[in-house]
Amino acid sequence: MNSKPTTRPRNPSFSSGPCPKYRAWNLNVLEGALLGRSHRSVEGKTKLQRAINLTKKTLRIPEDYLVGIVPGSDTGAVEMALWNLLGPRGVEVLAWESFGNEWVQDVIEALKLTKVRTHLADYGKLPVLEDIKFDGDVVFVWNGTTSGVKLPSGDWIPSDRPGLTICDATSAAFAMPLPWDKLDVTTFSWQKVLGGEAAHGVIVVSPRAISRLEQYVPSWPLPKIFRLVKNGKVNKDLFAGATINTPSMLCVEDYLAALEWAEQMGGVESLWARADSNLEVIERWVDVTPWVDFLSEREEWRSNTSICLKITAGWFLSASSEKQKEITKGMVQRLELEKVAYDIESYRSAPPGLRIWGGATVEPSDIELLLPWIEWSYRQAKTKFSD
Repeated sequence: MNSKPTTRPRNPSFSSGPCPKYRAWNLNVLEGALLGRSHRSVEGKTKLQRAINLTKKTLRIPEDYLVGIVPGSDTGAVEMALWNLLGPRGVEVLAWESFGNEWVQDVIEALKLTKVRTHLADYGKLPVLEDIKFDGDVVFVWNGTTSGVKLPSGDWIPSDRPGLTICDATSAAFAMPLPWDKLDVTTFSWQKVLGGEAAHGVIVVSPRAISRLEQYVPSWPLPKIFRLVKNGKVNKDLFAGATINTPSMLCVEDYLAALEWAEQMGGVESLWARADSNLEVIERWVDVTPWVDFLSEREEWRSNTSICLKITAGWFLSASSEKQKEITKGMVQRLELEKVAYDIESYRSAPPGLRIWGGATVEPSDIELLLPWIEWSYRQAKTKFSD
């Protein structure tokens, strides 16, 4: 049977970044935006401080941790941490997908650090966590946005570690529990789980990282947009409503609305549950669909946000890598033409397949309606290419 489904998802946006708005979102939530005013005005700083306060409250960040809004989205926040903190100790860098590999390149090629150990794994796998040495600083992503593989917990990180942990949590924050006592620097962006706008990052800094910032001066120059220290002390203004450069107050208003929606939904546990529900919908479908499987090799590693799938049918696997990419691209384009799903092709450097965003702003009912369309598109591709 190759009949086309008749009911489309209400929201066809399943992109892994920028991610969809929550269902109740509308332009009216932006009415209070401080447009045409300085972000350094009393009103501007008040808005930014409220965003910081609500972030700490929603994510249950410890009181003695600092939270700042920084330029450059999550990439800017991660590199701000690397450029400010790395150098006095050896570095352990974990990478099991595209963005983790970028942090490897930053550490080795840009910062040119020599006491570096890399812990690499193919797509679908995690590095051997038992091999990590915490005498040095440890850099890692919490959730592999391009592989659909997450860390199952923070149990592998010792509480009495000498080095710092620097965690890129951009596709994990608000969707998965984060063990703050195990994380010295955590970064994320507004555009992921809360469906905010791009270009703004968040950096969360522990007391241990604050101490490093105040005791260590990097040997390389720091661009202005990376500078967290002033006169030998952490610039607390940057964590209290001031920013290094000019943020979009329209985007700030949008982020505030998303944080308030999260509170209305029941707080961060409800966001975790919503993302888990989306993963469960896809798990049930994969269980009964013989031609598809998760890219993640273990169930406990499966991401509930960047849900990555691979095609396991023999006719597909026997095709060349270029042909596989052509097939999956055709499946995705077919769904986009039908206005069923946008941006669900696997990341450009990942194995050919599908990547469906399952973060908290996505409705499980929309994923339920998406899956028959994926099956239809797959059958169309099989008819075209399997002979």
